[in-house]
Amino acid sequence: MPDPFRELVEIIAKLRSPEGCPWDREQTFESLRPYLLEETYEILQTIDDHDFARLQEELGDLMMHIVFDAQLGREQDLFDIDDVLRTINQKLIRRHPHVFGDTEVADSKEVLENWEKIKLDEGPKRLLHGVPRSLPALLQAHRVQEKAAGVGFDWKRDKEVIQKILEEIKELRAAKREGKQSKIEDEFGDLLFSLVNLARFWKVSPEEALRKTTEKFIRRFSYIEDVLESQQKNAASATLKEMDALWDEAKEKGL
Repeated sequence: MPDPFRELVEIIAKLRSPEGCPWDREQTFESLRPYLLEETYEILQTIDDHDFARLQEELGDLMMHIVFDAQLGREQDLFDIDDVLRTINQKLIRRHPHVFGDTEVADSKEVLENWEKIKLDEGPKRLLHGVPRSLPALLQAHRVQEKAAGVGFDWKRDKEVIQKILEEIKELRAAKREGKQSKIEDEFGDLLFSLVNLARFWKVSPEEALRKTTEKFIRRFSYIEDVLESQQKNAASATLKEMDALWDEAKEKGL
């Protein structure tokens, strides 16, 4: 029975060959970057939708990109897919000494703390430099805070985080009164960062929470537009009072 993974590797190599596809032969690490990001978000969407048949397909698309990048690496004598697999296999074994070694851990929190310490021993000694700058801002803030907390740099209780949020709100209002835009932006960022901290303490994904709230807003506003359209109106011609009433209707309908 053929190995489907090796078959994929051979297909990508064929597409990149002189006898392959002109489009595939033109691609580079840089040109594939937006497609790789798009595929990742499509996977997240299928998980949110519980569309597991489509998840299978989207995971295949992502796998194709991984193999494609590995093929580019092989062509440039940088690495190949076997190097990629060996590296992740070794990393997983090394970072799970409680599974593959004799280290003992009490819970998942201790697992994460050990993980960060092992990472520091492996490479650059700057803990936060491993968080990609290209991550969405809320997710980046969350990961930065997780890593700092992993080595003990953290608030002790959520009560302290809430107090910090209240302080940041005061500072933001003071910046607004001062009227300097750069200061307002700076204080607004501090407030968002503190809110992400609270989300982390309460085990909420800030990225997911904001995305779901945005989708909820879209659903409710779409309801407003649908009702207005049935009345031969649109959002531009309706009053705020009319739209507020329809918004409340949408909430009552569970949208």
